Amino acid sequence: MSTSADLEVEDALAEAPVAQQDSRYFSEETFESLPLSEPTQRVLKELNFVKMTKIQAKSIRPLLCGSDLLGAAKTGSGKTLSFLIPAVELLYKVKFTARKGTGCMVISPTRELALQIYGVVKEITKYHTQTHGIVMGGANRRAEAERLVKGVNILIATPGRLLDHLQNTKGFIYHNLLTFVIDEADRILSIGFEEEMRQIIKCIPKTRQTMLFSATQTKKVEDLIKVSMQGTPVYVGVEDDANSEATVQTLEQGYDRYRLSRCPHFVRFSSYVVTPSDKRFLLLFTFLKKNLNKKVMVFFSSCNAVKFYGELLNYIDVPVLDIHGKQKQNKRTTTFFQFCSAKSGILLCTDVAARGLDIPAVDWIIQFDPPDDPKEYIHRVGRTARGATGAGKALLMLLPEELGFLKYLKAAKVGLSEYDFPSKKIAQVEAQLMKLVEKTYYLHKSAKEAYRSYLLAYASHGLKNIFDVGTLDLQAVAKSFGLTVPPKVTLPVKTAGKDGKRKREDRGRYDKSGHQFSAENPYGKRAKNDTRQFAH
Repeated sequence: MSTSADLEVEDALAEAPVAQQDSRYFSEETFESLPLSEPTQRVLKELNFVKMTKIQAKSIRPLLCGSDLLGAAKTGSGKTLSFLIPAVELLYKVKFTARKGTGCMVISPTRELALQIYGVVKEITKYHTQTHGIVMGGANRRAEAERLVKGVNILIATPGRLLDHLQNTKGFIYHNLLTFVIDEADRILSIGFEEEMRQIIKCIPKTRQTMLFSATQTKKVEDLIKVSMQGTPVYVGVEDDANSEATVQTLEQGYDRYRLSRCPHFVRFSSYVVTPSDKRFLLLFTFLKKNLNKKVMVFFSSCNAVKFYGELLNYIDVPVLDIHGKQKQNKRTTTFFQFCSAKSGILLCTDVAARGLDIPAVDWIIQFDPPDDPKEYIHRVGRTARGATGAGKALLMLLPEELGFLKYLKAAKVGLSEYDFPSKKIAQVEAQLMKLVEKTYYLHKSAKEAYRSYLLAYASHGLKNIFDVGTLDLQAVAKSFGLTVPPKVTLPVKTAGKDGKRKREDRGRYDKSGHQFSAENPYGKRAKNDTRQFAH
């Protein structure tokens, strides 16, 4: 006998087209490639789900590994299966039964969305033994309570009704909860369920896997993330432009095509530009000014460099966002959502801070500071991908003495063409910038810290035969940070070993700032009275 909830599910599903049927959402990865149980694979084949959507391809694997996840995705992107498949697989793996109560909770903002999700649950669990149910405002509360007491393994709920059952339904077992999903968090909070969400999170077990999806980032969403996430989540962003086709396959990064053996899903174009140290920032400034209507990511070697250039660019009316390892998680989260949802913008970041972020629709990847090795290069440029009407590009900035790095990239099957940027087109604002940095206290202080961190990072580069700090023109390097005089920096001392190769000295050395340098600690350990930020 069909219940009223079942009839509503059928109506909701009839009205809701499945994103899986729209080729614009497809990735090139298949469900068959996932390590899923036989019951799940069987139903996916029956539903004719072959290729994963972009959000599914980026989310399911880390979730199957037990990671928490923070996703920027809208309704229609295929995200429902992104969280349901890992949840069902986890319950299947641990042989979760009705007597254990609820193992997965999915919170949805409205009855309509809850019903749609419940409809997908019924389909995806067709050959599984786990029980499922839905609780929502307007439904028969007593009937819901009776089902909860019997044991609902996968529970779909609206916030108000779920909190009611958590607080008042005797025999509702939820202390075995394994997976907690907050779908469309921004909508949940915008319609006034902020306090209910806080109370729900207080009730449920702290040891759990958490997934949160939101199409936009607000202060309330940020606060919810802070209270719901126990550790550092995997960040996933998905381009939601329906007019743009998925093209993870084709990437433009310069002029020549090369296949990257390390990244089999991508065919990319890449380029490099050669510039002396004192012109590096001027070139970057000119480039960014010409691409304010694009989406650009710029990679630096240190947190202090991100901080300084972010402050400087914002000061001179080139609006940028920044992410680095010294920021608190909620700050990085806010910036992540802001950049994901933007049609254009500039994000400055370090490798460490950007690792794990999957940001959609990036037009340009600029590597202001070269990566440590070809693998890191591939990791950086893997962030740019667009639809059929547009293509991402990557630009590597090199000093003349760093051109030897190209042979390492070529050996890794990464081909680059030279990017022609006429020197006469570079903005001639060096004098004004140096005057600005000199007269602005916080910029001057930040510039000195960034300069020191740049040299320390350069000195610790793995390819010493190319990135040799001893060959740098320090006066020119200082100019790239807007400094007229190079600050004094004590670098790690290297001595010749028995094999004739240079080795870092084991004895710790100190510079006047109180930082200790050694082979194990090349960036310096802070003295107790030193509160300044040093990068890694």
